[in-house]
Amino acid sequence: MSSTGPPVLPISTVQSTESQPPISVSAFRAFVSRLNDSFRNGISQRRPWPELTDRSAFSKPESFSEATLRIRKNYSYFRVNYLMVIGFTLAFSLLSHPFSLLLLLGLLFSWVFMYLFRPADQPLVIFGRTFSDRETLGILIILSVFVIFLTSVGSLLISAITGFLSFLGGAASNAAAAAVPAVSATRI
Repeated sequence: MSSTGPPVLPISTVQSTESQPPISVSAFRAFVSRLNDSFRNGISQRRPWPELTDRSAFSKPESFSEATLRIRKNYSYFRVNYLMVIGFTLAFSLLSHPFSLLLLLGLLFSWVFMYLFRPADQPLVIFGRTFSDRETLGILIILSVFVIFLTSVGSLLISAITGFLSFLGGAASNAAAAAVPAVSATRI
């Protein structure tokens, strides 16, 4: 007997003992690494705090255009300092309202795990229904609008930011009022 075809090789089903990490874990690590690098880069661009709070550097602008020019220059120069103060203000406000903090953390994790780090080739399946990327994005946007605008979270964030800005505005107007000499009115 002669065989006319090539010999058949056996197929082995031995599985490798090394398991490959899911794609989402490496994407998460890359995201955290980039976030860490960006944070360190931003902190390194921070200006000294005494320079920000130096009262001798304050003076009244001559015109509206000079005031807007100063605002632009100060924002670009002290941007990291301003963002740190706003971040600390928001963090303190959220820590004093744990329910709002939990809602925002839930919203953040839903964005991260349902949209950002979900592998592109795997559709989102919830309760047996498959959602496309567009449907997932729409659901997350609607959820974000609901959490931010229809719960106490939005009012907490807005009140923290406006409270901080009114504190700055009040301090600036008090400093300006102290710099202007008082005019005494005399009756004749």
